[in-house]
Amino acid sequence: MDSLAHIFKALSEPLRLRIVYLLLQRDSLCVCDLVSVLEQGQSTISRHLAYLKHAGLVSAWREGNWMHYRLEKSALSQIHLQPFTDYLHRTPECKQDLARLIDYEKSPRSCPR
Repeated sequence: MDSLAHIFKALSEPLRLRIVYLLLQRDSLCVCDLVSVLEQGQSTISRHLAYLKHAGLVSAWREGNWMHYRLEKSALSQIHLQPFTDYLHRTPECKQDLARLIDYEKSPRSCPR
């Protein structure tokens, strides 16, 4: 019960939900990707990613100067992932975020892919 409560607490912030949604759409994303797409400062994005990591929802690795994150879908298996994803996909913020991510991916980036 405590682990499930910890997951829901981590998902209780709108920006973290938006980050999770974008990570559900891709295998992984760099912090610089999230900063650009979500139009938030690097420290804000990193703070929220650290919260998600502490909750066991994401894992991270470094490539040079860049931190990359991926969802730990096993942690999300405690909730019904498809209805959760479907709900997020219908929200205006997540629709806009995904559209911005698609546009962003068309431009050259400095971090390794």
